[in-house]
Amino acid sequence: MSAPVDHDAARSSDAAATGLGREPRRQAPDRFVVVAALVLVALVLTALLGLVAVRQRHAVPSAAVSTSASSLRATGIPATVPTSIATLMGLSPVPMSAAPGFTLEDQRGQKLSLSAFRGHPVVLEFMDPNCVDICPIVSQEFVDAYRDLGSAGPGVVFVGVNVNPYHTDVASVRAYSAAHSLDAVTSWHFLTGPVSALQAVWRDYNVTVSAPNATADVVHTSVLYFIDGSGQARYAAFPMVDHTADGTSYLPAGPTASWGRGIALVAASLR
Repeated sequence: MSAPVDHDAARSSDAAATGLGREPRRQAPDRFVVVAALVLVALVLTALLGLVAVRQRHAVPSAAVSTSASSLRATGIPATVPTSIATLMGLSPVPMSAAPGFTLEDQRGQKLSLSAFRGHPVVLEFMDPNCVDICPIVSQEFVDAYRDLGSAGPGVVFVGVNVNPYHTDVASVRAYSAAHSLDAVTSWHFLTGPVSALQAVWRDYNVTVSAPNATADVVHTSVLYFIDGSGQARYAAFPMVDHTADGTSYLPAGPTASWGRGIALVAASLR
């Protein structure tokens, strides 16, 4: 992935800074390096085919996908996901391997392990509870996906892992969840914990986080992982955002809705 990144006002420490720049290079741990490498290869091939939507400053509305681009399809994408939506999401299959486990605390103060969600598809994203950039957009897409799933919604688990090393308290992730209507998603868990525990999850999932000082923006990799009910990583997708002239983040309603629909379709394929 040439991952889009989030620019969030946050507090930081040298211990929490794990990378620099808008498109950080991820330090892949041994057990997940194959997934990372193949995702990157998939993105390079997609770019060569002219299929990559610009994920950061120039969002591509769903209607902008060309006929020739939408006629091409990566191998392994669920048949239920239209090619135009898969292209918009930068959706890539990853080799089936066990998603790295972790135990953190959610917005209700409940300690949860990834293994607790066995038997359910998991949609995993990395978010900053102080974010004013891409995270709120992804949150809306989660709400949309949950709605699109209908009666199947509670059976899909939506998980956010905190990337802000200075707002690791439960109150911060609880406030963010309420502010962005994620409480309406009954299977939503915004997980946080000690910085050392969060850093381990970032490393295991190839997420680079940089917050060099107390007033700097948090810069982090933005990636969605889809994990099946047996705990195997299956797909990755790469959230997108655009900005107005004054720097305000937004994504048009059409692509936002398409993202929600795509998330729902991929998750449903894993049931």
